[in-house]
Amino acid sequence: MEQDIIREDTAMKSILLHIDSDRAMPARLQVALDLARASNGHITCLQAISYEVFAPGDFYGSAMAAAMPVIKEAAEKLRAEIEAALAKEDVAWDWRFVYGAAEYRLLEQAALADIVLIGPHDAGEGARGPSGMAGTLALKAPVPVMVVPADTKRFDVTGPMLVGWNGSAEACVALRRAVPLLAMASKVYLATVEEPRGEGRFDFPPLEGAQYLSRHGIEAEIVAIPRGDARISDTLFSAAQMRGCVLLVMGAYGHSRFAEMLFGGVTRHSLTEPQMPMFLAH
Repeated sequence: MEQDIIREDTAMKSILLHIDSDRAMPARLQVALDLARASNGHITCLQAISYEVFAPGDFYGSAMAAAMPVIKEAAEKLRAEIEAALAKEDVAWDWRFVYGAAEYRLLEQAALADIVLIGPHDAGEGARGPSGMAGTLALKAPVPVMVVPADTKRFDVTGPMLVGWNGSAEACVALRRAVPLLAMASKVYLATVEEPRGEGRFDFPPLEGAQYLSRHGIEAEIVAIPRGDARISDTLFSAAQMRGCVLLVMGAYGHSRFAEMLFGGVTRHSLTEPQMPMFLAH
């Protein structure tokens, strides 16, 4: 009984959902619904629009003035569509419409949230590549961030989940914050990608991560994966897919963000084209 009370208290009940017209919107709405049902939670839909239109030579603001009604009309249409869909669902929700850049408004609202759900690309962009917003939120938000790819059909909270482990402080933070989800999983894997001798970070060996989870009643299987020639991000995704996992848990930006931008890095490569929902914390 005591263990059930602990898990109830740490459940992700306040779900902050980014609303935008990108291709992944239906996917993260479905994930938000699945999470809310599993935890008897509440979805806060946050729709942020910005009128910061860059128009060279627009000294008198004529281009911005012309864009404002178009942007507002599109936002109102999207809101009507999603509210109509939510009205048919059996979950609690509310809507917050704000002005400004989405990542900063999400950071503000995350102060009283348990998790933030976003898409894999920046707001208003269909381009492929890592999301700057995802990086900012993963580093600065006081809660974990879940990045949901567009092809996600649903999120089975009882499905297997894989934790990418390199023994770093960031990996430890991600593990701790993922406990409410890992507690619902049918199977948890703690996966390490073996590095050449002397290059591993293992400040905390995998066994310590597994022992931490066991204190929460979660049994984890430690998996050691040969480094090989593939990127670590691709190796982790492949390992998760081979085991039928529904979620990849990772510590975000294990070394400086600037270095990751210049040289790549597991977080950056993972965000470029995520192959399943990703749970990030820093």
